[in-house]
Amino acid sequence: MGDHWCAPSGPASERAVMDLLLVVSELVTNAIRHGGGLAGFEVDLLPEGVRLSVHDYSDSVPSAAYGSGTLPPAHEGSGYGWPLIIRLSREIHIECRRKGGKTVSVLVPLM
Repeated sequence: MGDHWCAPSGPASERAVMDLLLVVSELVTNAIRHGGGLAGFEVDLLPEGVRLSVHDYSDSVPSAAYGSGTLPPAHEGSGYGWPLIIRLSREIHIECRRKGGKTVSVLVPLM
């Protein structure tokens, strides 16, 4: 990977790109593990960052999505996904899909 990735607002740092990749990984993993599978994935480049939208097949809204972003007190092998998403993203939205399931959308800044 090079030193920068070009975004509409200019070059993004390597750290910003790594944060973006981590959020993508966590959202897709959650859809597969807890959402009945990945139903779709969209990426939109915006001046303020990248909007990710992940669709799954579950109507269940994770309560952790509205948490504080505090990491679990002890390492138990899971429970880190939503705290990382909350810490690295902005504008987290969860919407029910007309045909069932839900869409989780987040904005990941590239600055």
